[in-house]
Amino acid sequence: MRIEVRRTGGFAGIERRAEVDTSARPDAPEWDALAEQALAAGCATPPAGVPDGFSYQITVDGRTVYAADPRLTEEQRELVSLVLKEGA
Repeated sequence: MRIEVRRTGGFAGIERRAEVDTSARPDAPEWDALAEQALAAGCATPPAGVPDGFSYQITVDGRTVYAADPRLTEEQRELVSLVLKEGA
């Protein structure tokens, strides 16, 4: 599974992108389950955020959803954090 995260907004307005391919990872089932939960809770169009908050585009194997602070689900927040930390 290929998971991509694009984060925009924030105080400085800096965009950050990262992606992780879970296919060769020993913990792939956990990543895949988390990604599916994050997709299920996402919006089809970018939601309204808050001033200086982050907006997220989460793409999993070509399926894209959107989310924005402060209304991320726990699964979305965890997935975004993991991808931005471990992704390239």
